[in-house]
Amino acid sequence: MNSKKTKLITLTALLTAFTTVSTMIIRIPTPTKGYVNLGDCLVNISAWLLGPVYGAAAAGIGSALADVFSGYIVYALATLIIKGAMAIASYNIYHVISKNKDSLTGKIFGALAAEIIMIGGYFIFESILYGSFTVAALGIVGNIAQGIMGIASSVVIYEAIIKRIPKITQNKLR
Repeated sequence: MNSKKTKLITLTALLTAFTTVSTMIIRIPTPTKGYVNLGDCLVNISAWLLGPVYGAAAAGIGSALADVFSGYIVYALATLIIKGAMAIASYNIYHVISKNKDSLTGKIFGALAAEIIMIGGYFIFESILYGSFTVAALGIVGNIAQGIMGIASSVVIYEAIIKRIPKITQNKLR
């Protein structure tokens, strides 16, 4: 295995762990027994740093592990899929808008697309889980709050900290 691939796998593992911890460390409960957390911050940052494949792996696996460790096992598979899809969308929209240059606008719209996927994905999953669109709709407000937190935190943390770290963002790992 070459050095670049080793660094990519190592960073993916670290971001998977950071995603798990950031999802679990601050949890603000919502009426539907879910919670608002900082996990989506790492979902977007993983996508922007690692690209769609490794970013989706870090986002999906890290978020699903948080569900398992927090007692939300029934959500783990849905979370794996939803958070992975969020990372893919976040990266792709960021990449298209940015045109191979770091773009604040690309990050904002990438994160926005990711959060729309999160809100819709959990609405669909909870509609199936609870057998009711009405019950699933109760989670929308909490998921919107989660989405706002995810957009704001990922963009601010990336702009203020991540992009200032030399090498990691200048030498793309993909």
